Amino acid sequence: MKKAFTMLELVFVIVVLGILAALAVPRLDRDLRQEAADNVLSAIRYTQHLALVDDKQQFDKSKWQRRFWRLYFGVCDSKPFYAIGTDDNRDGSSNARVDIKESPLDPANGKHIWAHDGTSCEGSHNLSDISPDIFLGKKYGITSITHSGGCSTNFIGFDHLGRPYTTGFQQSSKPDNSGYMTSECTFTFTLSDGTNFSINIEPETGHAYIVGQPNS
Repeated sequence: MKKAFTMLELVFVIVVLGILAALAVPRLDRDLRQEAADNVLSAIRYTQHLALVDDKQQFDKSKWQRRFWRLYFGVCDSKPFYAIGTDDNRDGSSNARVDIKESPLDPANGKHIWAHDGTSCEGSHNLSDISPDIFLGKKYGITSITHSGGCSTNFIGFDHLGRPYTTGFQQSSKPDNSGYMTSECTFTFTLSDGTNFSINIEPETGHAYIVGQPNS
């Protein structure tokens, strides 16, 4: 006599495989909303990390707070993006934007976390030198970004202790902690399908997390 599976055993295996397939298929679909939230959260934390490890304090220099590492949200080619930078030589404009040479490289691909705010994302630079992960509109379908709470504009900076600052730190000409964030900041991102997600940044510690996901 030859050993073989019985019909009942075969049916049972097929049923189990069907259940596993039903559970696995939905996970194959990209969750753009979660991907976008994770991307932005990582960018905020990376900015704070740069501020902690790269001492930008020059208390004897005018406009020294412009050197704070900051993350800002802008629009190019009519779609939102984010960028990270530091006005290292303190000669830039009084807003949050910096030159490409003052931006860090994306650890994932070695390209600049920077884009030109305006009609063209690359400005006078080559788009191939810019990290594709920063283009939130193109990659995830994000259509708008709003701020509320402790952040009074679309950018946030961090000092050498990792403490968050909002608008004002770029204009300061002395160590007066101008722009120090005193209440929780919320950035809300809306996708083309009408869904949205928010990220909170706490004062003092600069701890950031996805709203509804406290352990993110």
